[in-house]
Amino acid sequence: LKPAFTDDGVIHAGNSSQISDGAAAILVTTPEHAAAQGWTPIARYVAGAVAGANPVLMLTGPIPATTKVLGKTGLGIGDIGVFEVNEAFAPVPLAWAADTGADEDRLNPLGGAIALGHPLGGSGAVLMTRMLHHMRDNDIRYGLQTMCEGGGTANVTIIERL
Repeated sequence: LKPAFTDDGVIHAGNSSQISDGAAAILVTTPEHAAAQGWTPIARYVAGAVAGANPVLMLTGPIPATTKVLGKTGLGIGDIGVFEVNEAFAPVPLAWAADTGADEDRLNPLGGAIALGHPLGGSGAVLMTRMLHHMRDNDIRYGLQTMCEGGGTANVTIIERL
């Protein structure tokens, strides 16, 4: 397939996600408000971070973001039971796993955006919802979700299943 960005590039339609439709909803509230409403929380926000990398390369942002959030929490990569790394392009989760030392068996266990689609503006909620369901179904305590943003930045969130 013809490279998408440069004549000698490796990113092409076969290893890139397609823009797709999709939706998910996440309700974030305080424990007190949830209790007052009679709701049973399924997870708690542990920590989040944003970090940047070379904006020309752009796709490496999740690596320093992950290092930053793990440093904030005191957790190690081995403490995390599942990783959802947005797969807008196939090299992103592969480079992330290689650099962080994450167990690839815990990476995008239900499939990534190349298989499932990339609903722009909704991908973060879709990733988080999919991760929460996987954590619930597999008795996993901690999950980490990360994705690239524009300009070389990336965000990352760690949640704990309750």
